Amino acid sequence: MTTTDLKEPASDAEEESAHAAGPSRFLAAIAGALGGAFALAIGELIDGASKSIPSLVTSAGDWVIDVSPGQVERNAIDALGTNDKPALLIGTVIITILIGAATGRASVRDSRVAPTVFTVFALLGWWFLARNPLNTSSASWLVAAISALGGFAVFRLLFSVARTAEPKRLNPASGGMVDIVDIVDTPTNPAATRRSFFGWAGGVGLATAGLVGWGRKLRNSKLVDAARDEVVVDTGSELVDALADIDTLDEIPGIASYVTDSTGSNFYRIDTALSIPQVDPSKWTLKITGMVDNPVEFTLADIQAMDLEDRAVTIACVSNEVGGGLVGNALWTGIPISTLLEIAGVQQGATQIVARSVDDFTTGFPTELASDGRTAMLAIGMNGEALPVRHGFPARLVVAGIYGYVSATKWIEEINLTRWEDFDGYWIPRGWSKEGPVKTQSRIDVPRLGSTIASGPQPIAGVAWAPTRGIAKVEVQVGDQDWQEATLGDSLNDETWVQWMLEWDAPLGDHLIRVRATDGDGILQSEQPTRVDPNGAAGWHRTVVRVT
Repeated sequence: MTTTDLKEPASDAEEESAHAAGPSRFLAAIAGALGGAFALAIGELIDGASKSIPSLVTSAGDWVIDVSPGQVERNAIDALGTNDKPALLIGTVIITILIGAATGRASVRDSRVAPTVFTVFALLGWWFLARNPLNTSSASWLVAAISALGGFAVFRLLFSVARTAEPKRLNPASGGMVDIVDIVDTPTNPAATRRSFFGWAGGVGLATAGLVGWGRKLRNSKLVDAARDEVVVDTGSELVDALADIDTLDEIPGIASYVTDSTGSNFYRIDTALSIPQVDPSKWTLKITGMVDNPVEFTLADIQAMDLEDRAVTIACVSNEVGGGLVGNALWTGIPISTLLEIAGVQQGATQIVARSVDDFTTGFPTELASDGRTAMLAIGMNGEALPVRHGFPARLVVAGIYGYVSATKWIEEINLTRWEDFDGYWIPRGWSKEGPVKTQSRIDVPRLGSTIASGPQPIAGVAWAPTRGIAKVEVQVGDQDWQEATLGDSLNDETWVQWMLEWDAPLGDHLIRVRATDGDGILQSEQPTRVDPNGAAGWHRTVVRVT
């Protein structure tokens, strides 16, 4: 022990009091952060092992989505696009870890803080989990309690190790040591050094990562992909044959293909589900309720036994910016909604079809749209196979000509007939229009914004869409030159997008290129730029390229 920094020897009582005060706030913060992370990891493991219980992170994120003002959600989609969900989940984890760190620091002065915070964690976890309609209150409480207890146990372990690892500190006001070093030659427990603490912390970190990885592995094994592979969609050949007979512009490098690949992330996915619902097709049913003469319930086998139809339809998200990619064209297989409604018997005055998913997301659109000649179907197939899980397996709605936020209910479990004024779907109270007709849009796919291309013959190409109205003409303008009419590729019907192309003899320099479309009703798409809210973006897409 050195003597240069001592005013006078500290008493044993003073040393014990200082030691009992706990570790440094830094180590305590690490203990708290890892305790919070471990609690979340337990939730991830249980999520992986269960078919219905979502993770604590996902459940908290779902709550954030539900309570966020419409403007906040719009800004998130505008800024992050399809990355909004991962960003929310990551943010939830970070906030939990920061709260855990703050809890650890506060526990140095007051031992009651940690039990209180982890108890609140359990209560909030229970509440978040119980909100999910696929979960039960008792299961929610059990998961939340186990996670909180596990996190608290890890915190107490690390806090205890940190306490014995730190050199004893004396309060300067008591006349004890001013400099905290070298008050004793060795800690009370020789094995409990700072290096020992970080060894324990590293072990907890690895265990936390292991639980998360284990949970994801179990989650992957429980996915309904295997059951989906056994679902036969016995149709699609007629459209595939028709597709082979039309001339598309798929050969142009960079242009969106006429039919959007439904695998991976090629076909956009925008919905409110942070965790993709896993619906057992053998147990799935669709109920038709509300203002009907004969409430009815269909199984997937019932739907498969009906006269399925194939339709090519372009669907779009209302959050798609001008020139954006939240739009896609697919071949859908299913049964017309009108066929199902005929079986149920729609009562007079039922002016709205409300669709509800297994996770309680809702949409609503006018009943008349189910029988006015447009495609309005319960789809069980996409591009010749069963729906991908991320796109709504085992069944979803596809309604041509209106945005997905009022129609495209995935993982659907109920169709309810009601009055237009009696119910608003999920997005309507959040500031979006109740009716969402798809606006006429056109997009430049090649050349890309900011790209550099060689002088000489170059294609300017892209897609345009106005479902139910079709596209009559696409025009392109380079700089201040006259508008030139582009060549249109073939399409299967007026409910899909069309590809377009203009041969351009590109001169040297920087060039502004614009595109506009005229729909089948002879109406030119609006030039005036508008936001995506409340009913979809408008304006002419433009790009700037350099020719060398």
